[in-house]
Amino acid sequence: MKPTEPTAVTWHTEPLWRDLSRLLPGLAIEVVERCESTNTVLVERARRSGGGAEPAPTRPGELEPPISGPIPLVEATPHGRRAGDTQPCLLVAEQQTRGRGRWGRSWESSAGASLTCSLALPFTPPDWSGLSLAVGVALADALDPAHDTACGHLELKWPNDLMWVGRAGTDARKLGGILIESVPVGQQRMAVIGVGLNIAPQALTDLSLGYACLQEIDPDIDAPQALARIARPWIAAVLQFQREGFAPFAARFAARDHLRGRAVSTTLDAVPHGVAEGIDDSGALLVRAGNVLHSIGAGDVSVRAQGGA
Repeated sequence: MKPTEPTAVTWHTEPLWRDLSRLLPGLAIEVVERCESTNTVLVERARRSGGGAEPAPTRPGELEPPISGPIPLVEATPHGRRAGDTQPCLLVAEQQTRGRGRWGRSWESSAGASLTCSLALPFTPPDWSGLSLAVGVALADALDPAHDTACGHLELKWPNDLMWVGRAGTDARKLGGILIESVPVGQQRMAVIGVGLNIAPQALTDLSLGYACLQEIDPDIDAPQALARIARPWIAAVLQFQREGFAPFAARFAARDHLRGRAVSTTLDAVPHGVAEGIDDSGALLVRAGNVLHSIGAGDVSVRAQGGA
């Protein structure tokens, strides 16, 4: 497929908001033409709602205890948000100029060719482990419900990548990614869950996992249609995770596990190489090195399949 020129899009936020607000009361949906990063905007907004300078956002699994004491009163924040406002927000940017991925990697985004959005909401799960996997499962099932492994299909590369895999498991390329951060707001903690999806072909460089786009699955899809397809399953998965943790998503992740059975290299000194053997009950990656089976948390290591994606 050849890169296409971006065209003006209509987001249809009103019917989407009506539907999603039944699932997540108090939700606001905002669409901006351009911003550096939707995650950054929502993290900074949460910091201001909490009373100014706060600790840096953390990865799940690195959460300090909630801040004690009353929620400070602060001045009104931008975009119509109120002082101390911790209501849920879905922020969509038609273009990100400095999008971020895991470990600070850049996420290329072009107007009309990408969907870049973030969901912020108060979040108090019993355990944060496996949240990115649960979100990935919801996105993959929404975008590729048939999951026909004889044809092209979506797989999930632990802990946060969506991979488009060609026929018979060949030609794996990155279609999207997930970035999860958390930030304290007074006595609460908010999750900021960013999603980036490639919609149309683009001329990109320096993308080590290759490039795939949704128009390979559905040639007529655009960014608003993709958002409408994923938004409800995404929010439903986050709310279910908050209630029940990772367990309800484990089997669905296993069915799309891109790394299972593959030789992998990691940045963990104790496990430079090994073979991925799926995930444990908490969503940690299991890697066998020699006779030892190691359990690796998402905050600890970067993992890459040897000889490919």
